[in-house]
Amino acid sequence: MPQLIFAVVLLALFAIELLGPVQAHVIQPFTGAIAQTSAILLQTFDSAVQAEGIVLRDAMTGAAVSIQPGCNGVEALICVIAAIVATPAGWKYKLTGIGLSFVAIQALNLIRIISLFYLLQWNPTWFEWAHLYLWQALIILDGLIVYLLWVRMLPPTPPVPEQLAATEGHADATPPD
Repeated sequence: MPQLIFAVVLLALFAIELLGPVQAHVIQPFTGAIAQTSAILLQTFDSAVQAEGIVLRDAMTGAAVSIQPGCNGVEALICVIAAIVATPAGWKYKLTGIGLSFVAIQALNLIRIISLFYLLQWNPTWFEWAHLYLWQALIILDGLIVYLLWVRMLPPTPPVPEQLAATEGHADATPPD
């Protein structure tokens, strides 16, 4: 049953994410906020960095990265949300897990975007490799690690009556000589 819940939630969230109004009114503004946050962080060290919509640009060199769908951490978060919702736990724990996942994935995604911004200026070949392979895997791994840590935080679930009956039946049996 948890596998079915995972699949249904995963498919539903991906379908919702792909809807035009959701892209226009949620995903694009969220991605723009990621670009703006990246620029604010970078401006503490480099005043030439600017955010324009979903583009992070160096005004001095003209180098820029555009944060496209798939690069905003939303897909990784959807996977973790589906796993959390499918895990037997109370909603208080589930909402905590979703919140922690959001923070962890977006914090690493900011590091990802900033590193890619500078890597592009240093070496476009390394940028491509890091963008397509390294960071994609690390963001998903981050989500998996957060999920596993969250599962470890959950209180133990009491056994259901069928499990108790089965356990009691085995406890009464005498071991062979």
